[in-house]
Amino acid sequence: MRVGPVFFCSERMDATVEDLVKNERLINQQLARYGVKFGIYKDGVFQERLFPFDAIPRVIQADEWATLEKGLSQRVRALNLFLKDIYGPKQIVADGVVPEDFVYRSPNYIPQCEGITPAGGVYSHISGIDLVKGKDGIWYVLEDNLRIPSGASYPLIARDLCRHCSPETFRSNPVVDNRDYGELLRRTMDSVNTGGINVVFSPGRLKGAYGEPSYLAEKCGAVLAEAGDIYVRDRVVYYRSTKGDQRVGAMYRRVSDDFMDPLAFEPTSVIGIPNVFGAYRAGNVAILNAFGNGVADDKGIYYFVPKMVRYYLGEEPILSNAPTYLPFYEEDRRFVLEHLNTLVIKDVAEAGGYGVRFGDRMTPGELEAMRLAILDQPRRFIAQEVVDFQDLPIMDNGERVERKADLLAFVLSGKDETVVWPSGLTRFSRDPDSFIVNSSQGGGFKDTWILSH
Repeated sequence: MRVGPVFFCSERMDATVEDLVKNERLINQQLARYGVKFGIYKDGVFQERLFPFDAIPRVIQADEWATLEKGLSQRVRALNLFLKDIYGPKQIVADGVVPEDFVYRSPNYIPQCEGITPAGGVYSHISGIDLVKGKDGIWYVLEDNLRIPSGASYPLIARDLCRHCSPETFRSNPVVDNRDYGELLRRTMDSVNTGGINVVFSPGRLKGAYGEPSYLAEKCGAVLAEAGDIYVRDRVVYYRSTKGDQRVGAMYRRVSDDFMDPLAFEPTSVIGIPNVFGAYRAGNVAILNAFGNGVADDKGIYYFVPKMVRYYLGEEPILSNAPTYLPFYEEDRRFVLEHLNTLVIKDVAEAGGYGVRFGDRMTPGELEAMRLAILDQPRRFIAQEVVDFQDLPIMDNGERVERKADLLAFVLSGKDETVVWPSGLTRFSRDPDSFIVNSSQGGGFKDTWILSH
């Protein structure tokens, strides 16, 4: 078995990558042992699954990464300015760049956030930008994840296990070290901290992928806490510890807006903190990511991000959106309905690969049902042209095959800097006929190597 030289820049690379492939089963056993899993809710049932790892890395050359890095930073800076604007002066709406009713009909817009400026003025501290590389060589952004992007721990842990299995691989190849993610996260939290300890707030072992919050808390030197560990008094957040109660200055939360505060949002939540939204509103705690960010990662708002880059930064977008149509607009709606069988239709309220329908795979009855749904609720959907993105090699039962793969890049924004982590989560489909790579849809992941030269 030979991995193939297409990605690699040294004669030793093939041999050392084969060392990883030989140890793939051991690496997956260790990932399972250490609880590297993901959790999903579907039809009201929580499921926790292993996330299979493939040892052949995705390799991105240094010059290509430099362009991606600039484009990702640019995009996230524009999105942060949009959030500040949309919950503040709303100038982008007043100037007609983004339609008012389109923004405020977003299911993720939170009226309670009006007039609130988060500590440090940052809204999306940890952004997960989902990209694919087309066969035309162009990188396309598919989604912006600004609420609770997850997955950074997977390549971190996998890289660590790979280093132990084959140290020679990383001595022989100019791979940028990705072990600084914990330090970047700590720096981001420190930059907006209002005075107190840093906390990673988890929904608990039975409510989601517990492994990642606990791992990241350890790596960034923060306290791992759940609902029973935190309380609010006089609009100040405290952590109950064996050494006495400690004030919390920054909280990296892994709980969605709806369930963070039962007094402000979903009253039945038992995994949130009563009155934490009041402490946040008063500026007494930094919440990472900020409340209300969902309005900016709405799949419909995605359409306007290149316009945001031009509007807020006065720059041309470095990264491209996939060609997208909004049925909300009459002209686009007419085009979508006429070409429904060639487009990808996405429900803006869904995530994790759910609510994605490929027109060429729908039956005539399904196409008609979709047509009626779009006519009835045009704001609910976007349509995109199919991006024929690149396949990457994976090992499947001892055989080298090609599968579709994306890249979830992580951008960390503090008070004074925006940093793109030189790594990322490469996800791939294990289905040879599928373009959907999400872990919730049965996909796997691989390490992402950024080359230093």
